[in-house]
Amino acid sequence: MLKTFKPGNRFVCQGETITNIYMIKDGITKCFISEENGKDFIIEFLGKGEVIGELEALKKIECLCNVEAISEVTVYAIPDYVFSELIAKNPNFTKFLLQELSTRIIHTSTRASFQQLYTLEYGLSKLLTLQAEEQIILSKEDMAAYLGISVRSFNRTLKSLMDKKMLFADHNSK
Repeated sequence: MLKTFKPGNRFVCQGETITNIYMIKDGITKCFISEENGKDFIIEFLGKGEVIGELEALKKIECLCNVEAISEVTVYAIPDYVFSELIAKNPNFTKFLLQELSTRIIHTSTRASFQQLYTLEYGLSKLLTLQAEEQIILSKEDMAAYLGISVRSFNRTLKSLMDKKMLFADHNSK
């Protein structure tokens, strides 16, 4: 079944039981963990061709994180029991899922090493470039959460990039 979510719509909630697995047809989502202290940590931005809820369905656990639409998002919603049947009976679907999971592991590990090896300024400039390429607007709070820093540190880094003429004020986000 095809479903559409407007920006800001949270369609997977941390701690709840997954009932649908979502395959993104179009749009960008943010996948994030809400901590007990009220802060969010963005794990990943997910887009076209990526799958949401597969880990929870495979492991039969509650949702590990929240998923919210950043842009208008269209997904294929697959009931969890249909997903399980596809894995059991359709080798092509299982191969697709393994490819998707492998790609996500590669992206996550690459991002982790990137954040350890490069400066925050470089990471922020890459994130701003991605935002421009995908034609989406990310809030300062979301970018800070993705980089694992406070909004105050984000603002200092943004100012530093502008002072060094590595970024111009019109690239600034909300």
